[in-house]
Amino acid sequence: MAMAAFVRRGRRIAAASSLISSQPAVTVRSSLIPEEQAPLGVRYVSTQVVRNRMKSIKNIQKITKAMKMVAASKLRAIQTKAENSRGLWQPFVALLGDFPSVDVKKNVIVTISSDKGLCGGINSTSVKISRAVYKLTSGPENENKYVLLGEKAKAQLIRDSKKDIELSFTELQRNPLNYTQVSVLADDILKNVEFDALRIIFNKFKSVVSFLPSVATVLSPEVVERESEGGKLGGLDSYEIEGGETKGEILQNLSEFQFSCILFNAVMENACSEQGARMSAMDSSSRNAGEMLDRLTLAYNRTRQATITTELIEIISGKSALEG
Repeated sequence: MAMAAFVRRGRRIAAASSLISSQPAVTVRSSLIPEEQAPLGVRYVSTQVVRNRMKSIKNIQKITKAMKMVAASKLRAIQTKAENSRGLWQPFVALLGDFPSVDVKKNVIVTISSDKGLCGGINSTSVKISRAVYKLTSGPENENKYVLLGEKAKAQLIRDSKKDIELSFTELQRNPLNYTQVSVLADDILKNVEFDALRIIFNKFKSVVSFLPSVATVLSPEVVERESEGGKLGGLDSYEIEGGETKGEILQNLSEFQFSCILFNAVMENACSEQGARMSAMDSSSRNAGEMLDRLTLAYNRTRQATITTELIEIISGKSALEG
C-alpha cells in the first residue's frame, strides 16, 4: 500500500517537472546588456554595470577638465613669447622678401608638429601641407627632403616617406622654449642639410579656437644673391655695404640669422596653436562626457524603477494568491 502511494506520488512529481520544463522561461533583462550575456531562467537587471560605467565616465570628465586647465595655463605663458617673436622675422621679409614660389633644385621642408596628441587636427594639417608642398616642388631634377620637429609628424610621414626624412627632432617642449634652444637646433639643421630653400610649415596662432597653416621660405645665400641680381629682393639693394665683409658673407650671416628667427617664431606659434587646440578638444570632451552621464542616469533610473515596479507586482500577486 505504501509502495503504491509512493509510485503515484513519483508520477505526480515527474508530470509536474515535465510541465514546468515545457513552459518558456521568463527573463527580465536590461536593454544595456546584450541578450547573449544574460543567463536564461533568472531575473537580470544590470544596474551595477550602469553604475560602474557612470563612475568611469565621471573620472574621464575630471581628467579632461584638468587637462583643459593645464593647457590654459601653458597657453598664457607661451602666447606672450609668440607675440613678441613676431617682431624678429618681420624685418627680414622687408629686407630680403619672401619667395614661396621660387624654383630651386634642393628643397628642405621643415615640418613643425607636437610631441603629444589630444590637440585636434593641427598635426594632421601640418603633415597634409607638407605633402602638398613636396608634390608642388618635385621635379625630375629637384631633390626634396624632410626635417621633422615633433613626434606626431614623424609618426605620420615615416609610413610613406621614410627615405626622404633627413633629420628628426623630438621632445622640444620638455623644457620651456627659448631662443637659445631653437638657435642651437637651427644651427644643427644648417650644418647637416644642404639646401637651396628651406620651407618651414607651422600653424600660426589666431585665437584659442582657430589657427592658420602657414609656410615661410628661407633661401640660401647663393639663391639670395642670384635673386638680388635680378632685382627681386626687398630693400637689400638700397643699402650700402661698409667694412671689410663682402656681400656674400653678409648674405650668409643674414640667411643664418633669418632662419633661426623664423624657426623660433614658428615653434612658438605652433606651441600656442597646440595648447589652444587642446583646450578646445578637452572642453568638447568634457561636454560629451556630461551628455553621456545624463543619458546613463536616465537609463539607470528607468531600469531601477522597472525593477521596483516588478517586485511590487510580485508581492501584490503573491498576497492575492494567499488570500484567495
